[in-house]
Amino acid sequence: MAMVRYIVEDVEAAAAFYLKHFGFTLKQQFGPAMAILTRDDLTLWLAGPMASASRPMPDGRKPEPGGWNRFVLEIQEELPTLVSTLREHGVHFRNDIIEGPGGRQILCEDPSGNAIELFEPKSS
Repeated sequence: MAMVRYIVEDVEAAAAFYLKHFGFTLKQQFGPAMAILTRDDLTLWLAGPMASASRPMPDGRKPEPGGWNRFVLEIQEELPTLVSTLREHGVHFRNDIIEGPGGRQILCEDPSGNAIELFEPKSS
């Protein structure tokens, strides 16, 4: 099982986003500090400003949301249909759908700006 930790600005908003749009299940909640969500073989740790993972590093840098690292959610439905539905619900996308040798993909963001890659594999 893969475990990913995302730093988020608001744990409740981030958890609601993943539960509503991507079929995650809430496994455990630690108030406003952290939530643990699961989806298939992925465990997602959402760490808010009060979480120990958000404390400054010894050199003064502070963990923050965003960046380009991401996890990939392989989807079973048509990517354009899903993107249209998500846009109707106000989900922000960083790019348009692109196609490569393995399939189609697009990057959306959670409420804190963390990237999620939605990937539709090519049909055999």
